[in-house]
Amino acid sequence: MLVVGVDIGGTKCAVNLGEVLEGRANVIHKCKIRETKSCSPQEMLDGLAEDIVSCKGLLDGSQQIQGIGISCGGPLNSKTGTILSPPNLPGWDNIPITDFFREKTQLPAWLCNDANACAIAEWKLGAGKGCSNMIFITFGTGLGAGLILDNRLYSGTCDMAGEIGHIRLADYGPTGYGKMGSFEGFCSGGGIAQLAKSMILEESQKGHKAELCKNLSELEKITAAQVGIAAKNGDRLSLKILKQVGLQLGKGLSVLMDIFNPDCIVIGSIFTRNYDEIWPYAEHVIEKETLQAVRESCKIVPSQLSESVGDIAGLIVADYNIRLEN
Repeated sequence: MLVVGVDIGGTKCAVNLGEVLEGRANVIHKCKIRETKSCSPQEMLDGLAEDIVSCKGLLDGSQQIQGIGISCGGPLNSKTGTILSPPNLPGWDNIPITDFFREKTQLPAWLCNDANACAIAEWKLGAGKGCSNMIFITFGTGLGAGLILDNRLYSGTCDMAGEIGHIRLADYGPTGYGKMGSFEGFCSGGGIAQLAKSMILEESQKGHKAELCKNLSELEKITAAQVGIAAKNGDRLSLKILKQVGLQLGKGLSVLMDIFNPDCIVIGSIFTRNYDEIWPYAEHVIEKETLQAVRESCKIVPSQLSESVGDIAGLIVADYNIRLEN
């Protein structure tokens, strides 16, 4: 099935033409990447529509694009196909994007939260393949989840299902999703950076120099990526930071497991890169906190599509919705 995928993000937007077959998705043509902040929302929409039309022009008469899948950060309304003021897309307020693309391209279009789109991709093509009940967790700049329940995407009453980053895990801790001690506060790039800064400062006040930040003037520049690399290289403080991340991840996963009883939980981004430094501590908490039957029936694994999921998420959204409607 030939489909178009549109990836809309705070940094870049892109259109891909691809073919989705049983068990795999192939990108046939990538249009030029458009920088989100380089133009207004309307200019971006016009450019993306032009890219989709250009994809149609690449095909001969025997081939036909079946639809457009759009992956975008929330909040959004997938039922009406409307983007609703995402924090990483300033000015993108109440954009009826599926109606716009249908009018400009004469193709059906579907809009999906990016975490949900990644969940469908991992379920159909990646680490969650063959599962009936799967949770995908982003664990990147922020923390969100996509829920596959009884072989269908579950998005909730107002498309807010899976906003697990808002769950409070502790009374105090790094802030994420506007809440101190939240799941996102402990288990996201932004949260890890906050945790690192506070622990470096603590070490400094004890009279210890942290290899991670030898000069406190550089404290505000510390990133989760630096922590992850340093931990891989055996840095004591970085390993201690990721231990805290792992323990809190275990708490959050335990709640999800006991509520949803999934076959599989797939976790992307930072978890994939620092699995060895995070997972042992999360696993220890899970063994203490979850019901035995739930624990024994659920596998928790790194994402298989981390590097390619952005390219194929929109393609999979289109394919999923076309099959759902047929």
